[in-house]
Amino acid sequence: MIASAKRLETVQEYYFSKKLREVRQLIADGKPIINMGIGSPDLNPPQKVIDAIQESMTDLGAHKYQSYQGLPGLRQAIAHFYNQKYSVEANPVDEILPLMGSKEGIMHISMAFLNEGDAVLVPNPGYPTYTSVTKLVGAAPIFYDLTAATQWQPDFDSLENMDLSKVKIMWVNYPHMPTGAKALEDTFDKLIAFGKRHNILIINDNPYSFILNDNPASILSAEGAKETALELNSLSKTFNMAGWRVGMVLGDARYINEILKVKSNMDSGMFYGIQKGAMEALRIQNDWFESQNEVYQQRKKQILELASLLDCEPIDDAVGMFIWAKVPEGKTCTELTDQILYEKDIFITPGTVFGSQGEGYIRFSLCVPEEKIVEAINRF
Repeated sequence: MIASAKRLETVQEYYFSKKLREVRQLIADGKPIINMGIGSPDLNPPQKVIDAIQESMTDLGAHKYQSYQGLPGLRQAIAHFYNQKYSVEANPVDEILPLMGSKEGIMHISMAFLNEGDAVLVPNPGYPTYTSVTKLVGAAPIFYDLTAATQWQPDFDSLENMDLSKVKIMWVNYPHMPTGAKALEDTFDKLIAFGKRHNILIINDNPYSFILNDNPASILSAEGAKETALELNSLSKTFNMAGWRVGMVLGDARYINEILKVKSNMDSGMFYGIQKGAMEALRIQNDWFESQNEVYQQRKKQILELASLLDCEPIDDAVGMFIWAKVPEGKTCTELTDQILYEKDIFITPGTVFGSQGEGYIRFSLCVPEEKIVEAINRF
């Protein structure tokens, strides 16, 4: 076999890719597995969105290569959405770049701005892809701890005491995954000031701001944010379009242009029909969010009941589509989740998937039908 690239020595297969093979095998063996581990929405997108992609199939040019920058109408829809929902002004001509999911944006941004030997500030706990992509491009992750004591916000005193000389990017993620913590009132302002002070590009990954949250916020609303910040967003969670792969990055035109240099060499444009569906999603009225959150609120109530049966303590005031809960004293998160998987046929994510600060916690997904949650409760 031809030897693989040395960069692959720095990463492992994504946890959920590997663990779900085991879960699928358990199902194949006849186990009645209830999957509470994955944040893949089980509800449908708005009907108008489905209608839009279906109706677009016969449009002139629908099946040709599309622009690397997306349809002008999609960029205009994103700009309008950000203006209406976040009070953020973004020029659709050069400050918005549609993506095939925000996950590819993490790679594009890293390739655009990181050199081998650069360093990246990564939240712990946090989305594992920040770390793996950093390593794949030859940079070094430097983890900054988020804890319950600081309400899962960056500890800026600790950050200032770090060696930041090689740091070029800082990943932040509010509302935060996996904990569901929202940014405090001054968090974004402090992040922008920190980025300017140390010449660090701050990137907020923001796909959860409409799930069980009445006050969506964007880092780009902070004064002077575009000088040193970008924001990733996605339609995956908000509109139940995870498989469509529609994301976006917004920021100053100079940054967006550098990302476009990478993206235009990586794909040949997003499928026309998907863009038309995304445009329709971004025009959806607020009653969509309200109806979605009614479903998630009921599921959350039931998940909290399940957590209490496990003697786990959920964090208060969490938003997003996960419940982050502290496990009982005397057990590790992996011991507890494996016990539940093999004894009760329920898959829950151990907190250490998201970093060392996840030890002592487990994460439940709200992407589970009510009847399945009730069934899980009855198993206890």
